[in-house]
Amino acid sequence: YMEGNGYLVSWCVGHLVELSQPEAYDEKYAKWRYDDLPILPEHWQYQVSASTKKQFGILKKLMQRKDVESLICATDAGREGELIFRLVYQQASCKKPFFRLWLSSMEDSAIREGFAHLKPSTEYDALYNAALCRERADWMVGINASRLFSCLYGQPLAVGRVMTPVLAMTVVREAAIAAFVPEKFYTVDLELTSGCTASSRRIPEKNVAENLLKACRKEMVAT
Repeated sequence: YMEGNGYLVSWCVGHLVELSQPEAYDEKYAKWRYDDLPILPEHWQYQVSASTKKQFGILKKLMQRKDVESLICATDAGREGELIFRLVYQQASCKKPFFRLWLSSMEDSAIREGFAHLKPSTEYDALYNAALCRERADWMVGINASRLFSCLYGQPLAVGRVMTPVLAMTVVREAAIAAFVPEKFYTVDLELTSGCTASSRRIPEKNVAENLLKACRKEMVAT
C-alpha cells in the first residue's frame, strides 16, 4: 500500500474474496454425484482466494487501524467494481463508514473532481445487489450444470451462464460456414449523379434482375 497526504491507498488485485465451493457447505459435495443436484445454498458462504490471501491480510489490517476513521471505495465505476470492494469490506468484518469515488476518467482533474464530490455508499446499494445476483447466478448455473453434464456423459464438462451460449453461437456459425454452398446471384446498380451507387438486393434469377434494370432505364429518375 501507499501512504501520504492523510490517505492510505491499496488495491484488490482482482477478486480477493470469492464464493465458496460446494464442499464448504457439505463434505459430500466433494464428489460429483447426480443424486446431489441441484446444489442451492440457503446462506451463501465466501472465502478469501488462496492466491491473494496476503493482499487481503494487508487490507484487513489497514481497515482495522485506529487512525483510519472512514474508507473510500475507489474500485472500477461499475457493477463488478462495487462487488469487489463490498466483499472485502464484509469479509474483513469492517464496520467503518465508507464513501464512493466514482470516476469515468483517470485524468488528474477528473480524480480531483471525484474526491471533491464523494458519494454516500448507500447510493450504490442497488448496484451491489445487482452484482451479487449476477455472481450467484453464475455459481448456480456453473456448479450445477457442469456437474450434471459431467455425470451424464462420464467426463469433465464445463458449462457456464455466458461461456456456453457463446460457445453454442460459435459452433452454429462454424457449422453454417462449413455447410455453405456458393450460389450465383445478380444485383442491379444505379450510378447516381451525386457520385454514389445504389445497389439492389441479391436476386437469384437473372431474368428478374434484367427486368428490374429495364424498368430503371425506362424511368431514369430515382428519388
